[in-house]
Amino acid sequence: MAPPPPDTSTTFAAREHARVQGERRAAFQPTVPAADAVGVLDASGAPVAPGRLLWDDVIGPGGDSSRVLPRGATLRLTDLEGDACANLLVYNAAQPLERLNVADTVKVQWQAYLGPGSLLLSDMGRVLLSITADTCGSHDALCGASTRARNEARYGSGGVHADHPNARDRFAVALAKHGLARRDIVPNVNLFKGVRVEPDGALAFVGDRSHAGAVVELRAELPVIVAVANTPHVLDPRTTYTASPLRVLAYKGAVTPPDDLVRTATPESLRAFQNTEDYFLA
Repeated sequence: MAPPPPDTSTTFAAREHARVQGERRAAFQPTVPAADAVGVLDASGAPVAPGRLLWDDVIGPGGDSSRVLPRGATLRLTDLEGDACANLLVYNAAQPLERLNVADTVKVQWQAYLGPGSLLLSDMGRVLLSITADTCGSHDALCGASTRARNEARYGSGGVHADHPNARDRFAVALAKHGLARRDIVPNVNLFKGVRVEPDGALAFVGDRSHAGAVVELRAELPVIVAVANTPHVLDPRTTYTASPLRVLAYKGAVTPPDDLVRTATPESLRAFQNTEDYFLA
């Protein structure tokens, strides 16, 4: 037999009921403050001190989250059950007109497939984020985000508050918290879901390379605004809306040193880091 509904017939009763809910935790919600997150380890396996924690959120299917991160911060995305799709946008926090440029990210690095050592470049030739670790190995820098019309055609609904939210609308919600609007939504990258370019130029969806616990770690090379939407990849052929929970974690770190292997890996990487460092000198 179901318990009786709570008494909210008076202001006092409603207040008591609301305060009781403060002790509960939803399946998908941020840790506030982030310093209360427990058991967080850095890349070396050492505990991360609570004072270094900046962001801890579990994004459910169709959800979003965003945060401003300082230069040097580590951003860790974890595919908790093996079927997440992290739609990712990045902006210079001080000058948001500078933002992720996927075309330059691909052409400057002579590579369309993201992985360890890859840089997410801005439209000004600077490094916003660098990928420092990756246990998935399959991502997408070509297809962008899903739209309401496409989701409605595939799943029957696609609005931001419907059962099948699309990535562009979730980005709009996330970016509004930082004073940005729909016109600021640019082509994004998708992590944990990949795309392969066939010899004839066709794009083939690669959706089975991730696994429960797969991790992508990125380092902020500028102070950045990061927006993440967890929605099915635009090429996902499944007719059911499928996206498993995604954990987003960030903590303070150090500025990239001159001898860092990601920085010095290629002439193109070195020039992008030099452009970034020159920005701070100016």
